[in-house]
Amino acid sequence: MNSILLDLGIIQIRWYSFLVLVAIIVSSTLIVREALKKGIDKDELLDLIFYTILIGILGARVYYVLFNLNYYLADPIEIVKMWNGGLAIHGGIISALIFLFFYTKKKKINLLLFTDIAVVGLIIAQAIGRWGNFFNGEAYGREVTLKFLQNIHLPKFIINGMYIGGAYREPTFLYESLLCIIGFIILLLIRRIKKLKTGTLTSIYFIWYGISRLIIESFRSDSLMLGSIKVAQLVSIIGILLGLILLFRSIKYNKLYTEDKLK
Repeated sequence: MNSILLDLGIIQIRWYSFLVLVAIIVSSTLIVREALKKGIDKDELLDLIFYTILIGILGARVYYVLFNLNYYLADPIEIVKMWNGGLAIHGGIISALIFLFFYTKKKKINLLLFTDIAVVGLIIAQAIGRWGNFFNGEAYGREVTLKFLQNIHLPKFIINGMYIGGAYREPTFLYESLLCIIGFIILLLIRRIKKLKTGTLTSIYFIWYGISRLIIESFRSDSLMLGSIKVAQLVSIIGILLGLILLFRSIKYNKLYTEDKLK
């Protein structure tokens, strides 16, 4: 699979960089539209989105580099070549959440209100971004046969792109992209519920993506590892637990609020 979208001689535009940019534009547009409806100040909102994206990208890169440290220490210049791939979404989420915790506290913005808005844009960005992995030959699964790929009715260009390292690979990038699209639709539908408690969308995102990634990671053969443990599965379990805590907290708060009103 050709990773170059446009070759201008002096500069090359890669599919990975292009799709990451598209993902940022789509997610930012969705976030801005919803945040303005919620009454968040426009200037503060734009600053918040800009810095969150910047911190998220840097965090995603640092996270990936740390788990591939021997490779990058052997050739340090590769660290800055993000267009070659190597952005770990979990690193981006963790760094962005840490930044948001302190930034929203300083600006007196409800953290969960903003994350409820942001996760809808984030999950569709993830769906788009996975296609960047496809063009870079990343996020692939176990070795499979050509017949296996044909039997799941994949387009020919995906089948051709799944021939990596002398063997056909399972398209785990596609599985995750599709699950993120489904998650996006679920979040949009839940968001339409009237009197939805703050934090509910954030909790559903953590649970949905956590379970999705936990399953998909079991099929991947290029995972980031911590000894014999797949890091993404460990972080996914933590994400699921966090999501459940947020969800139960929201339900409990809503129940106590309703009981108080009935007294």
